[in-house]
Amino acid sequence: MNKIIATLIAGMFATAAYAQTTTPAAPVTPAVAKAEAKADKAVGKAEQKEMKVDAKADEKAGKAHAKAEKKDAEALSDADKKKAKAQNKVAKADPEDKMKEQAKADKTAAKADEKAEKKIAKADAKASKAAIDATTDKTIAADKTAAAKAKGAADIKAAEAKH
Repeated sequence: MNKIIATLIAGMFATAAYAQTTTPAAPVTPAVAKAEAKADKAVGKAEQKEMKVDAKADEKAGKAHAKAEKKDAEALSDADKKKAKAQNKVAKADPEDKMKEQAKADKTAAKADEKAEKKIAKADAKASKAAIDATTDKTIAADKTAAAKAKGAADIKAAEAKH
């Protein structure tokens, strides 16, 4: 424990010492100031667009997930209804026909479960696809923001190099 604390304290001192060292800044000329302002504006717009895309993507993924959960519940409910109906027939059957009706009920239950699982799998696949699409949209927006930052930094360096 003491080693961890010592490492953390040493890290703090190293960070503080690094933060105090400054590099000589290039003189700020009107062209550099203009390039910085332009870069800041472009980065601000890109970040704003990224936030909108993120929010929209999250909303789409959330809606798809909710829709999938609803379909899952409906599929399970339908399966339960079919099973209950089949078991009801078994209960009403004559004693000599009970075995035959129970076999039919078991077959109906298996089919109902299979159909429900198929519906659930399809709904979950759609939700997963929506989540993947949302992640893709977010990544593209983040890349655009990073590109705007890089372009702005390059423009500033070019303006500094001219003077």
